[in-house]
Amino acid sequence: MTDNHLRIALVSTRLAGTDGVSLESGKWTDVLTEMGHTCFYFAGECDRPAERSRVVPEAHFDHPDIARINTDLFDDEQRRPETSEAVRDLWGRLKRELLAFVRDFDIQLLLIENALAIPMNVPLGLAVTELVAETNIPTIAHHHDFAWERTRFVLGAAEDYLQAAFPPSMSNMHHVVINSFAAKQFALRTGLSSTLIPNVMDFDHPPTDHDPYRDDLCERLGIAADEKFLLQPTRIVPRKRIERAIELARWLDMPCKLVVSHSAGDEGYEYKQYLADYARAMGVELIFGDEVFEYDRRRTASGSKIYSLHDAYQCADLVTYPSQIEGFGNAFLEAIYYRKPLMVSSYEIFRTDIQPKGFQVVSFGEFLTADTVAHARRVLDDSRVAREMVDHNYELGRRHYSYSVLREHLGWLIRQTRRREHSP
Repeated sequence: MTDNHLRIALVSTRLAGTDGVSLESGKWTDVLTEMGHTCFYFAGECDRPAERSRVVPEAHFDHPDIARINTDLFDDEQRRPETSEAVRDLWGRLKRELLAFVRDFDIQLLLIENALAIPMNVPLGLAVTELVAETNIPTIAHHHDFAWERTRFVLGAAEDYLQAAFPPSMSNMHHVVINSFAAKQFALRTGLSSTLIPNVMDFDHPPTDHDPYRDDLCERLGIAADEKFLLQPTRIVPRKRIERAIELARWLDMPCKLVVSHSAGDEGYEYKQYLADYARAMGVELIFGDEVFEYDRRRTASGSKIYSLHDAYQCADLVTYPSQIEGFGNAFLEAIYYRKPLMVSSYEIFRTDIQPKGFQVVSFGEFLTADTVAHARRVLDDSRVAREMVDHNYELGRRHYSYSVLREHLGWLIRQTRRREHSP
C-alpha cells in the first residue's frame, strides 16, 4: 500500500444500522474508497464487510458491562472502587484487541467515529487514546456530538476520564467537527483546533424515481391512497420532539398518517410510550415502522419484505424534523436529497450553518403556529409549490453538501495528517 493509498481503520462503538454516526461513516468510507484507500472496521456491532471487520462486543455501548459502568459514572457524583477496576479491566482488554486489529490488518491511519467525543463507552475511549499514544499512529477523530452537549453527562463521577479521552489532546491526532458551533465550543473548552466538515449526501447521483419493490409499502403501513404519508425519519429519543410532528398531523385537518422509521432503546422506551399515548389523545394515527424499515432491503425468513430508509423517503409526502438539538441534521440532508418538502424546527445548527444558505422549508420555533400549519398544508395541497421548493433545495445541497465537497476535505485532511506524521 503506497502513501497515496492507505489502509484506514474506522473505530466506533457501533458501525451498523441507521443512526447518524453509522450513516455518515458509511459516506466517508464510500469517498475514501473512491480515492483509492482501503477501509477496515472495529466496533461492538458492525454490518460492514466481514473480511475487513473486527467485532468486539465490549466495544458496544449496550454491552452489559459497559451499561453497569455507565450507571455508576453518570448517575452519581462519586464512583465506587469496583467501577474504577472494571474500567481499567475493560480498558486494557479493548486496547489489546485494538492493537491486534491494527497489526493484523497493517493499519496506517485511524479514523475514530465519535468514540472520543461522547462517553457512551469510556473504556473504549481510554483504550483508543492510549493506543494512539503508544503507537504514534496518525489519527483523525471525527466528532459528531460531545459530552458537554448532553445533560446526562454534565454531572457525574467520570471527570478524570472525560479530561483524558473525550476528547484527548495529542500531537498526532487531527480533530474534525460537523458544525460551526461545535468548532467554537471545542476550541473554548479544549484549547485545540479542529476542521469543520459537514455531513453530506451523494447529490451528484440523484436517487431513482421508481422501483417496483416499494409499490406496496403504503399498503403495508396501512396508508390509504387518499391519505398523506408524513415521515419522521429519526430515532425515538426526546430531543427529536416527535410530539410536534403529532401536533402537525392533528392540525393539518386532512387525512394523513405519521410514520416513525427508527426504533427506540438508546435512551429507554418511556418516550415511545408517551408518544403512543399522546397520539391517541390527539386522534392521530401514529405508526412505529422500525420492524418494517432497516438500512438495506431484505426479506424475513417468512418472506415478508423489509424496506430501506430510501424506500420510506421515496414514498413520503412530507418529512417532519422537529428536533430540539442536532449535531448537524442527517434527516435534513436526506429529505433534500430525496426531493421531499420538509418541516423543520429552527434548531441552533440549522439557524447558524444551514438556513443562511437559502434552503426553503416549513419552519417553526419552539411550537407550531397557525402559519406553520398553513404553510405545510399549502405544500401538501399544491404540487407546483412543492416541486419548486424541492428542486431549489436540491441544487443548494449539491453545491454545499455533496460527495465532491467531502472528497476535497478528506484529501486535504489526509495530506495534513501524513505531513504531520513525517515532520521532524
